[in-house]
Amino acid sequence: MHDSRPLAIALMGPTASGKTALALDWAERLGTEVISVDSALVYRGLDIGAAKPTRAEQARVRHHLIDVRDPHDSYSAADFAAEALPVMRTLAGQGRVPLLVGGTGLYFRALLDGLSDMPEADPAIRATLAAEAQSRGWDALHAELAAVDPVAAARIHASDPQRITRALEVFRVSGRPISAWQQATQRRAFEFRVLRLVLAPTDRRLLHERIERRFDAMLADGFLDEVRALRRDPRLHTDLPAIRAVGYRQAWVHLDGDTDAATFRAQGIAATRQLAKRQLTWLRSEHDARWLDPQTQRHELDAALVQFVTRP
Repeated sequence: MHDSRPLAIALMGPTASGKTALALDWAERLGTEVISVDSALVYRGLDIGAAKPTRAEQARVRHHLIDVRDPHDSYSAADFAAEALPVMRTLAGQGRVPLLVGGTGLYFRALLDGLSDMPEADPAIRATLAAEAQSRGWDALHAELAAVDPVAAARIHASDPQRITRALEVFRVSGRPISAWQQATQRRAFEFRVLRLVLAPTDRRLLHERIERRFDAMLADGFLDEVRALRRDPRLHTDLPAIRAVGYRQAWVHLDGDTDAATFRAQGIAATRQLAKRQLTWLRSEHDARWLDPQTQRHELDAALVQFVTRP
């Protein structure tokens, strides 16, 4: 049966896998625009450390959903889906193929597959959890999560208070693990036909080397000065999602005087590698996606693009 839905492309992948370079090339070839699928790039002021496309790159190709919130603001996967879909529809209405690019798996899932209909936030329980974290520590709350929902605990890092809070909140409200709510989501038919591609080096050592080189380049470009500027805003602190972004949290602690330069660099690189590992783990659940190495399989990537946009 002929599928008459408009086309869209999802370029997924871990940090430092080469998504930006390929996206710029493909967007120019297709005469289209990029929709960023990245939970750090939504924040103004998070530029160098978030590897935000440069002004020159954004001048080459228009990017959407970059710099749409201040770093003290909240932004959820549901917010992303609500804002990304109208952009996709506009581009499709202009005869263009939306190009979704990023590494935030939950954002992709919220948009393309829909979010599970789990319980809403409960302010009283959140306040209780915050008080418990203050007295017992986040490691203890993560251990509690591991006892009631080992699947979620394996996916959520012990230093991620926002997700620990949400997972425990859902369990305390419903008596049901958040992982069970997520697994119960019924995949809906999305209104676009989407080519899902995961960009991932087959040799993980190369990805680690790219992460290290990029982190050093960020430092040379003034990453610490960027964080110093953020620290001047009294509304910002390390419990905010923006400041917990990889690199920013380590830089904040370093500028507090808690680590020396060498330790900060090592921690920043290690945290970025851990992020890439978590992203790759998440992406393995994307069963409809095709995995390709952008360095060694560029021909296959271009062939996949041509076949997708030209087939009837």
